[in-house]
Amino acid sequence: MKKTLLLLILFIAQGFYAQSDCVTAIPLCGNSDIFYTPTGHGNIEEELSENGCLSSDENYSVWYTFTVATSGTLAFTINPNVNTDDYDFAVYGPTTNGCTSLNSGNTFVTPLRCNYYGTGASQGNTGLSLTIPPPPPPNTDGSAGNQAEWSPHMVVQAGETYYLIVDNFRSSPNGFSLTWTGTASLSSAFNNPTLAPNPFIPPGIPAADPTDPSTVMVCGLPSQFNFTTLTPGIINGNNSNFQVTYHDNTNDVVTGEDPLTIATVNATTDYYYRIRYLDPDDPNNVVNKCFISGKFKFVDASITAKNATIFACNNNGEGTGKFDLTTADVFTGTVTKKYYPTLADLNADTNEITNPTDYISPEKIVYVKVISAFGCTATAAITLTYHPVVALRDALMEECYIENDIMQARFDLTTANVGDIAGQTKKFYKTLNDAKAETNPIAAPNTYLTTSTEVYVRVTNANQCYSIAKITLKVLPPVKSAVLKDKTICAEAKTTLDAGPGFDGYEWSTGDTTQAINNAGIGVYWVKLKTGKCFTLQTVTIFASSQPVISSVDISNNTITVNASGGTPPYMYSIDGTNWQSTNTFSGLPRGDNKIFLKDSYDCNPVQITITVPNLINAITPNGDKINDEIDYSALSYKKNLVFIVYDRYGNKLYEANKMRDYKWDGTASGKKIPTGTYWYTISWNENDKNNTETKYSGWILLKNKE
Repeated sequence: MKKTLLLLILFIAQGFYAQSDCVTAIPLCGNSDIFYTPTGHGNIEEELSENGCLSSDENYSVWYTFTVATSGTLAFTINPNVNTDDYDFAVYGPTTNGCTSLNSGNTFVTPLRCNYYGTGASQGNTGLSLTIPPPPPPNTDGSAGNQAEWSPHMVVQAGETYYLIVDNFRSSPNGFSLTWTGTASLSSAFNNPTLAPNPFIPPGIPAADPTDPSTVMVCGLPSQFNFTTLTPGIINGNNSNFQVTYHDNTNDVVTGEDPLTIATVNATTDYYYRIRYLDPDDPNNVVNKCFISGKFKFVDASITAKNATIFACNNNGEGTGKFDLTTADVFTGTVTKKYYPTLADLNADTNEITNPTDYISPEKIVYVKVISAFGCTATAAITLTYHPVVALRDALMEECYIENDIMQARFDLTTANVGDIAGQTKKFYKTLNDAKAETNPIAAPNTYLTTSTEVYVRVTNANQCYSIAKITLKVLPPVKSAVLKDKTICAEAKTTLDAGPGFDGYEWSTGDTTQAINNAGIGVYWVKLKTGKCFTLQTVTIFASSQPVISSVDISNNTITVNASGGTPPYMYSIDGTNWQSTNTFSGLPRGDNKIFLKDSYDCNPVQITITVPNLINAITPNGDKINDEIDYSALSYKKNLVFIVYDRYGNKLYEANKMRDYKWDGTASGKKIPTGTYWYTISWNENDKNNTETKYSGWILLKNKE
């Protein structure tokens, strides 16, 4: 890198010089290659032919001077750019006082090496060869070396100073290059590793072609520029005794005069830098004569940013959006961007937005400073605005209860009318917090089984903006008829079942679709009652009324008392089935069988039984004359559970005449006659009807026993 740079700089440096004389010889710094095109001689046309090998005075020539830094062999090759050109050379020295000891009256002394041979086998190349040994003593003509294409190399010592003239004998417009070889090195601060351990760096950006100027980017042209700001980068950490000056023409580069410090620069002028080493201990040091230089130009690197608008979601109407400021198209290219909430903050470099990719803000304008790689800045405004909102409305969904659970219904949440959602996606959640956090979504929203409740839908559009709406879910309970109730009728009767008005439809188990059905007998019926879109199945039963029963009959003489149970009181009683009474006592009945009729409040077909009013015997005289000797109720033996019992006046049981005693009493008790007196008795049985009606006859009897 260092050598490449030096080649470039030296090449440029040679072009700065006018044709030189010996006294203005160009100092060569180091063993750097030389590229040059002479276009004439210097101010003085030196006399070189009298003591040297050159056959004439100067033609198109250039003078160089160099000092040896390290001893050794030294050789070089002169290579014409056009091989048919005839380049000659002569080397003078060593000398300690410059050109003064090399000429007298403009006539030069005999050179150390000299060659005027024309083009030969090497196609115009000439110089000093390492393969040719040093020459014998000087020739009789005073010249040294041979006259072939090449001359012998030199053996030089450190500190020796030499002068070299290169002359284009043909005076053509073609230049040459010179390359050094050998073990000796030439003096140069620029190649001294102690003074210059680092490469010298051209300012700005190097050009692709080394002969072109490098480019220094500035923010706006024309503008004031401080050239000294370039110096640290050019010196690149080398010795501080290297001095850099800046110039806007080649003459000043050569002389070092009129350096630029702070000046107005433009994009059309070529500017130059000149690096020279100044030995602080020896102002006359030959290295002080060396300088290298290069050229550069300024390029306007100013940038312009453009205003931009970016969008974010005002999700769920929260009033803020999350903006990625870095997406704002304010500049194309690689730059650094810094964002600020206000223009005043940008100008003061305060309150920089540190989270530009996740900036939470309402709609407003923020500002961005765009900084290029060259430090140029531009400012733009970024308008923060919202995407079109996802417009939703809350919805109500009503569904009929499911069979077997009137508290629940099955909802298709995807059909909820929350607004126009074409091209958008929906997800459903049980709570508002879940909807905001997108956690625990409802897995099967089209068959959601629930009681009456509220759920939430999150609707997201193509911009990933969302809104949340509430869906109220209402389970429609069964609506039953308040007037349709179970009925009880007589078994043989018919009735009307009426579900009442106010329903949207009726469907009976009988197939009828009317509000009421007629001629309905005992049984179970159902009706589907339609309310809106729901149906309620209501069951109704027509029961047969419970028949009353004659539970017992009490007979006293020819009066009977009917005891009823069951059915639905009040009861009605009759002994002929035609005439009815509400009392249960009948008097004056004939002896023998009598019919009794009973019905309850339903007035159904009456219950009917037959009872027997036995003959009454009020006195017996058990004296053996076979006239009224006993009470005999054996005529009632066909009755079920017939029992004849005699009691004394105190209610003590004296005698029981059952089937074994043939239902007779002869006035004895425990096999003995009992005293004459009045005694009570009862006769009880069960009638031979379906209810086994219990019948009881009671009376008194006068017993007369002979003493």
